[in-house]
Amino acid sequence: MVQIPVYVFTGFLYYGKTKFIQETLEDPRFNAGERTLLLVCEEGEEEYDFSTYPYPNVYLEVVDQQTVTTKQMRELAKKHKAQRVVAELNGMCMVGDLYSRFPEEWAVAQEVMFADSTTIMAYNANMRNLVMDKLVGGQMVVFNRLTPGQDVMPLHKLVRAANRRMDILYDYTDGTTSFDDIEDPLPFDINAPVILVNDQDYALWYRDVTEEPQKYHGKTVSFKGQVAMLRRDKNGMFAPGRFVMTCCEDDIQFCGVPCRYEGAKSLEPRSWVALTATIQAEKHVLYQGELGPVLTAIKVEPAEPAVPDVATF
Repeated sequence: MVQIPVYVFTGFLYYGKTKFIQETLEDPRFNAGERTLLLVCEEGEEEYDFSTYPYPNVYLEVVDQQTVTTKQMRELAKKHKAQRVVAELNGMCMVGDLYSRFPEEWAVAQEVMFADSTTIMAYNANMRNLVMDKLVGGQMVVFNRLTPGQDVMPLHKLVRAANRRMDILYDYTDGTTSFDDIEDPLPFDINAPVILVNDQDYALWYRDVTEEPQKYHGKTVSFKGQVAMLRRDKNGMFAPGRFVMTCCEDDIQFCGVPCRYEGAKSLEPRSWVALTATIQAEKHVLYQGELGPVLTAIKVEPAEPAVPDVATF
């Protein structure tokens, strides 16, 4: 099956998506004549000017992000014999909902979010689930309309609460740009003989260990979590973890790590334990063929519930 790369641009209305896509398609380094399906899910005041493109093989199709089907998207790609897709998404819709309807041959190559620095914090205060939705899966966010000398720390913290790997670009009103270079030390020492993860830091540790499991390979960790049993590995394994909230109560989910433990059968589901375990980076069914953290218990003891019981970033 031939894969069709998809370049996704997210953000709210008037945040600069159309302008950036227009300039990108004008650049011969990006537009070298590939047949490109330009899938627009949100129409703003700016329009695309096809006369400026170095090659004419760009085909615009406007769709409703909430109702477009897998079949319709596949037919549009076939209609234009598309070699790739550039998608401008509707900021008021969830990205994941559309991804779940992408044809199986469509593969997201890059996801970039655009954010107006003058309004994004208000959007985050009132529609946090929509803001987090764009930040969690993106590779880069561009904060535009910044004034030179403006404090970028609130924007940095907003992004890092959702995504520690996302590149951050600041676009200033004087025409200059700069990449974010603020370092974020982890609140626990990964080089300690035993990595002590406090209750308030579990979400950060879980995200870091699942994103970079090899960094933790061979290390020992200690944390407090709830017992979850694994459907496929009922004998000698369980999954200690915590309920984690990214942005709101609607997105709370259990985030556990598979753990080898001979006494797993004796554990009560949802009970709290204090765990000390070694970490290995290896494949497990939970990680769908990718490397992920797998624990081997050294000590498992009953514990009082964590405070708060739901972990956050």
